[in-house]
Formats: sequence, structure tokens, C-alpha cells
Amino acid sequence: MRRQVQLFLCALQFLTRIPVPRLAGFEDSWITRSAKFFPLVGQLVGALSAGALLLAGEVWQGFVPLLLAITAGILITGAFHEDGLADTADGLGGGRDAAHRLAIMKDSRIGAFGALALLLLLALKMAALAPFNIEMAALLLLASHGTARAAAVVVMCALPYAGDPAASKIKPVPDGVTGAEVFIAVVLALWPLFLLPLSLALAGMIGGIVLAMIIALTARRLVGGYTGDILGAVEQMFELGFLLGAAAIL
Repeated sequence: MRRQVQLFLCALQFLTRIPVPRLAGFEDSWITRSAKFFPLVGQLVGALSAGALLLAGEVWQGFVPLLLAITAGILITGAFHEDGLADTADGLGGGRDAAHRLAIMKDSRIGAFGALALLLLLALKMAALAPFNIEMAALLLLASHGTARAAAVVVMCALPYAGDPAASKIKPVPDGVTGAEVFIAVVLALWPLFLLPLSLALAGMIGGIVLAMIIALTARRLVGGYTGDILGAVEQMFELGFLLGAAAIL
């Protein structure tokens, strides 16, 4: 049990800016082994974002609570996944070949594709959440954050690592997730779906899977697999797809 707690804290430290106790005896493999807990970390981020939404809803109306809720999630993670989406958009959108695309992703500067991707992502998330009452929007945030992290874990298992681990911006590179760890991650991700109407849950999952698969398959075709940036893009696109799918039911 102590090791599992350490792995959860490792996942929390890896994916967020939330302070955690020093991880005694840390090993490089913990990043990969902690992937099964990524959905729980996502649910924590989603719960805090939902809390910000509910609190802001007591003061403001319209888009302000939604924007503050999304901002809270960005602050908690340090824009970890959004940065990955921007780099992926720049690399896949502007590179000549696989090597050039990977080089662009490692560049910390943001280009036109990345800037547009972030602006459209933010606008579409708010627009998708806007039709729901504030309580349902809060539940959608909780569910989408957890399932989106599970989608990234699935990609880590399904695709090879495409970059050079020695040149990665994140070390150690999370690689080698097992089928059992994917199963645990998916199971942990699913419980918030039972808080939603069945139609919203199903439509959200379909929308998330479709957008995440588009990114994953495009990455496999253009660069040969995933990188940390591509995992961030998969997570963000699953979130967006989940919210758009749920909104489509309305």
C-alpha cells in the first residue's frame, strides 16, 4: 500500500504543481508505473476546477465562471497539457518530415499553429459547457479530466515512443506502460460517468475517443509514435471531444 501511495504522489507531482512530500527512494521507473493513477490526478484537477466553477457561479453569470474554472485547471497543472497541445500543433502542422516535426516540438517558442490551437481550444471548451446548468457543467469537468488522462495512458501503451529519450524535455520519459496498468487507469477513470445521464456519458466518451484517436493516429503517421507533447495533445483533445459530444446531445 505504501508503494501505491508513493506512485500516486509521483503522478500528482508529475502532472500538477500541487506540492507533495519528498518521495524517498525515488526511481526513474516510478513515472511509468504511476501512469495507472493519472486518471485520479485528472479527477482531482477536475474537482478543483468544478469547485472554482461553483464558487464563481455564486458571484458571476455567463462565461466568467467557465473561464475561471478552465483557468483554475491550467494553473493547477502549470499548463502542462496545453503546452503539449501547442507544441504538437506547431510540429505536426509545420514540419517537413518526422525529424523536423520532432525538432519543432522541442522548441519552447510557440508558432501560429500552436497559438491558434490554444485559442480555439479555450473558446470551444467554454462554448461546449455554456448550454449546461452550472451543476452539470461541474460534473462534466470532473468526468472529462479523468477520462482524458486515461486516454493518454492508453496511447502510451498502444504506440511506441517516437522521440529521443535523451533529448526529451521531460526526464525520465514515461514509456513501457503495461496492459494491466492501462486497465486500472481506465477503471479508475470511469466512476464519474455514473454521475451523468447515460446519454451525456456515452456521447462524451464517443466525442473524446474520436478526437483523441485523430491526434494519436496522425502522430503515428507523421512522427512514428508519441512524445510527451503528443500525450498532452491527446489529453486536451479528449477533454474537448468529451465536452463537445455531451453538448451535442442538447
